[in-house]
Amino acid sequence: MPGLPPTHELFARAALPAYGRGPDSALRLLSLSENATYLADDDAPIVLRVHRPGYHSLEAIHSELAWMKALRTETSVTTPELIPARDGTDVVVAEAAGGALHVDAVTFVPGCTAEEDPDAVGFDELGRITAVMHDHSRRWTAPSGFTRFRWDLETILGPHARWGNWRRAPGLTETDRGWIQRAADDITAKLTEFGCGPDRFGLVHADLRLANLMVDPADVAAGITVIDFDDCGWSWYLADLGAAVSFIEDTPAGERIIADWLAGYFDAGSIPAEHLELIPSFVMMRRIMLTAWIASHHDADAAIGVGEQFAPATARLAQRYLEDRTWLQEAVFGSRV
Repeated sequence: MPGLPPTHELFARAALPAYGRGPDSALRLLSLSENATYLADDDAPIVLRVHRPGYHSLEAIHSELAWMKALRTETSVTTPELIPARDGTDVVVAEAAGGALHVDAVTFVPGCTAEEDPDAVGFDELGRITAVMHDHSRRWTAPSGFTRFRWDLETILGPHARWGNWRRAPGLTETDRGWIQRAADDITAKLTEFGCGPDRFGLVHADLRLANLMVDPADVAAGITVIDFDDCGWSWYLADLGAAVSFIEDTPAGERIIADWLAGYFDAGSIPAEHLELIPSFVMMRRIMLTAWIASHHDADAAIGVGEQFAPATARLAQRYLEDRTWLQEAVFGSRV
C-alpha cells in the first residue's frame, strides 16, 4: 500500500479553491499519520485532511463522514462538522505533482488534543461518550453503500495485518518475539471463543486515543470533541477501551484511565461481567497492534515520539500479561466488587 507522498502540502493547496480559499492561503500542518491534516488559518479557519492513497476508497470515506455526522446530529457526542466544497460534494479530488488525492474539510475545533493536555480530560466523560457511540452503532441504520474496514484477529495480529507486522518492529530480540507471540496466541484463543456476536462486535471508532480527542483547557464546559474517524470500522466494542490507553498501557496512568473510563461507561451503558474479564486481552492486543504500526509508520508523528524501547517494552508487557493474572484487575473490577 503506497504511503502519503512527501508533497502532501501541494494537494492541500490544490484543494483550497474548492472551499473558496486562495491557493496561497496560510496552511499549518497539524498532524502527519495515515493522512496529513492542515489548518487553513484565516478569518474562517477550516481543517483539511489529505488522504493517503490506497487506504480508503471514496465510498469508505463517504461512509466515515456519514457516521461522524450521524453521531453529531443524533446523539450527544460532539464531532467536527463536515464542510462541503463549493459544489456541494463531501470529498474533493485534488490534483498536484502529477497525481490526485482525496481531500475533505471539517470545522476547526479550538483548544488542543488530550495528548497535549491530559489533565484537561475527564476519562469518565470519555467512557460515557463511548457508551453513547456504541449504543448508536447498535441502533443505527447505515446508509446504502456504507463500507468500512473490519478489525478482527487477522487484520490486527496476523502477518499481513492492516497496520503492519509486529514481528518486524525494531529492537526486538528472539526472546521478545517469543513473549509477544505467546500473548498473541492467548488473545487469539480467547477472542475466538468470545466471538463476534452483535452484543460485542459492531461499528466502533477504533482509535479513541488521546491524540484524537480535542479539549479546550480555557473552556472546560466544552467537553470532549471526538475527531479522526479515519479508522472507524467493525470490531469488538472493547477495542475502543484498548485504544484509550494507547502508548501508556503499561503505566499507572493507563490503569487509572481504564478505571475512570469504565465508571463513565457504566453511567450510560452496560458491559457484561464476562466481557470485562477480557479487558486485559483487548489492552494487550492494542499494544501489539501499535507495535506493528510503529514498524510500518516510522515517519508518523506518534511513531517518532515513542522511542526505540517501545517494542521491547511490549515484550515485557506481554510477559506480564501472561504471568500476572492480577494485571488490571483492580482497574477493571475495583469499583464493582
